[in-house]
Amino acid sequence: MAVVAGVDFGTLSVRVSLVDSDRGLLASAVAEYPLHRKREDPEFATQSHADHMKALASAAREAVKKAGVAGDQVCSIALDTTGSSVIPIGKNLQPLDDYYLWCDHRAKAEAAEITEAARREKLEAIEWCGGVYSSEWGFSKLLHWLRHNPGKRGEFVSAFEHCDMVAATLCGITDAKKVKRSVCAMGHKWMWNASLGGLPPEDFLVTVDPLLTGVREKLHGEYATSDHLAGHLSAEWAEQLGLKAGIPIPVGAFDAHWDAIGAGCRSEDIVNVVGTSTCIIGITPSVKLVPGVCGVVQGSVHPKRTGIEAGLSAVGDIFQAIATRAGTDVKTLSEGLKNYRAGQTGLLRLTWDNGDRTVLVNPNLRGVTFGWNLQTTAQDELFAAIEGTALHTRVILDRMEQNGVTVRRVINAGGIPQKSDVLNQVYASVLGRPVLVPAGSVVSLGSAIFAFLAAGVFPTIEQAQDKICPKYRTFEPDPSSKRTYDKLYALFSKVYFAFGQPETREFGSVLPELIRLSESEQAKSAN
Repeated sequence: MAVVAGVDFGTLSVRVSLVDSDRGLLASAVAEYPLHRKREDPEFATQSHADHMKALASAAREAVKKAGVAGDQVCSIALDTTGSSVIPIGKNLQPLDDYYLWCDHRAKAEAAEITEAARREKLEAIEWCGGVYSSEWGFSKLLHWLRHNPGKRGEFVSAFEHCDMVAATLCGITDAKKVKRSVCAMGHKWMWNASLGGLPPEDFLVTVDPLLTGVREKLHGEYATSDHLAGHLSAEWAEQLGLKAGIPIPVGAFDAHWDAIGAGCRSEDIVNVVGTSTCIIGITPSVKLVPGVCGVVQGSVHPKRTGIEAGLSAVGDIFQAIATRAGTDVKTLSEGLKNYRAGQTGLLRLTWDNGDRTVLVNPNLRGVTFGWNLQTTAQDELFAAIEGTALHTRVILDRMEQNGVTVRRVINAGGIPQKSDVLNQVYASVLGRPVLVPAGSVVSLGSAIFAFLAAGVFPTIEQAQDKICPKYRTFEPDPSSKRTYDKLYALFSKVYFAFGQPETREFGSVLPELIRLSESEQAKSAN
């Protein structure tokens, strides 16, 4: 018997789970932290490192108490986080600012400049992240920070992904050069690629903007997969967490990637981690580059195989926004959705409320609903939004398969599939294949599995999965619904590409122009 702590930092809270190698999950505890938004700037989303660490300490102590075990019985702790959530740091690993959270899209212009330069300079690394660099990723956010914080540039030592920053903090590391950097984080969001010599060359970065001079060296260090250790828990943080000093901490990763492991993902599986957004995570035995798919990284999900990442920039956030506008909550608005039939609302919902992560990689988009009439309700829109997220997921899976990626099984993980059989059934019928849903929550189970590996309890990920991961419920496609969704998919694909691609002359400029007009008028109002 061995007990480990698995930690999952989400968008609004951190969960700490204590898991026993024989008995499974013993207890979990959750602590929240604020997300900073600005109504006048919908692209803004930040969080405080201090808030994260305070919440972690609180959740860890509560989890130990609820589990009824002594803190010194916990033999390892592992953690995953959102990403790309980027923090600039100064001397002694002190934050110079808050995290640019994954859903912060202020760096749209910087991302476009990086993409343009990469195509012009024929940078091979851009092909490994789908051919387009995103405003959700590291270099664009760091460049935005450098441009908008001239007074702090002299203090800048380095920048870290959330998972690496938290691990280093827990280990008591204060030298930026000694921090282990996650291959998962840096490969998917910073164009790091071992086969291409690591990060993009210095001369390329300087071509994008001279402010990036020297940044490559400042991001230097040991890049490692999660079967390596970031370090060991320091005495200071052991006391705050209520655990034993010196226990191993593996190199961290992103939440969706480890959620996929916790959901039992094996080679040629695809996991839809459906929460505030959706991360689509796959494991493949060989490298398959896919245009528009935001990351093909060797060792990112499973240390011995190639990971693929795609996704939707907003899902649960859209459902919540619809409910909020209707003056209710998602749970209440969802009552009766099981009686809806495919396509009955007459609505076609493009779920771009927070831009498009994959396959267009275009932040300059907004949600579109076709088919309103005077009797359309908020519940109709919610059902259409569920259909829209499923149809968008089909676009992504089709793109993968068209480029040689085998999809053996589809697994719906994350918080929403645990609560919504309606969503799971819609996905099965839209995708035209069975959808597997873990019978219990897998949040932080992936972290626990890597904690077990770090402690030497299980020799392989697969053996840990066989022991720890829950069984599945299966949702089969409904033949009648599938026929309807095949027709809707043809319409969805048509408008998805017509409105979503800037180069499309007839409609591609409509949504970006609306955004530019709104930003211009808001700027006038602010002045």
